[in-house]
Amino acid sequence: MSGLPASPKLRVSLPSQNLMAALEPSADVELFLWDLTGPAPAEQFDIVVPPYMGAAGALTALDSVDVRLVQSQSIGYDGVAAVLPAGCRFANAAGVHETSTAELALGMIIASQRGIPDFVQNAATGTWDNSQRPSLADRRVLLVGYGGVGEAVEARLLPFETEVTRLASSGRDDERGRIYGTDSLYEQLPMHDIVVVSVPLGEQTRHLVDARFLAAMPDGALVVNVARGPVADTEALLREASSGRLRAALDVTDPEPLPRDHPLWTVPGVLITPHVGGASTAMLPRMARLIRNQIGLLQSGQEPVNVVLGGAVRR
Repeated sequence: MSGLPASPKLRVSLPSQNLMAALEPSADVELFLWDLTGPAPAEQFDIVVPPYMGAAGALTALDSVDVRLVQSQSIGYDGVAAVLPAGCRFANAAGVHETSTAELALGMIIASQRGIPDFVQNAATGTWDNSQRPSLADRRVLLVGYGGVGEAVEARLLPFETEVTRLASSGRDDERGRIYGTDSLYEQLPMHDIVVVSVPLGEQTRHLVDARFLAAMPDGALVVNVARGPVADTEALLREASSGRLRAALDVTDPEPLPRDHPLWTVPGVLITPHVGGASTAMLPRMARLIRNQIGLLQSGQEPVNVVLGGAVRR
């Protein structure tokens, strides 16, 4: 016996039973089930994991508890800074959703280019329409936003024999060549057949995809939004798509959920999925892996990863 006092258990709250079951039991960790509704099951937590896709306002439930780290299940964190308790750090789920979001983006691009939604509708009436559709091969694709999702989309597009241009908040070079800055946006838009938007939502990107953005795209081009709904001006998008000049593939909309009677649902050339970019079977094991990693880092006195808001973690 060393005579040293036992280290206190790390307290971790999780929003769902399936996430709790996915974590490996540890004698050094005390798990609590809490979805941020109802009274907090303890006064202090080392890590709090909010529900997936929950509104940022739910974090006001943390005002009554002592929290070292909030570990989000989403990549985006728009609206969080306004409600995050003072002294609390907030980490996003970078590394969890990029693969699934990129899969969906690629699937929506292929479906839109090759006319899959039309074929599904034609099957209901027995219509045989084998007219030529645009390919994905040889198309020029502009990635607006080159973070984790943008990189994952690029990795999946290149084997399809596309020409990919990257655009980020600031210009730089890497092993593949130039990554253009946002100052080149309106120079690049007219030269690309497909534009994939994966920027975070903020004051600089709200309604980035507006009437001017869309007008700069060439006739027949496809805009793909896997970012956040308000990154695009819905009315401007509706006008361009309704005219038949542009097409759209949208995993996110504004408003969201999109009302059942919204005209965007029925515009030809518009493909909508209900914000399911990260909602695949890849999420749970990757989320559990991230939480286990954060637990290990805190236990060893190291800095947690993916911290995007807040000050230093309290020891």
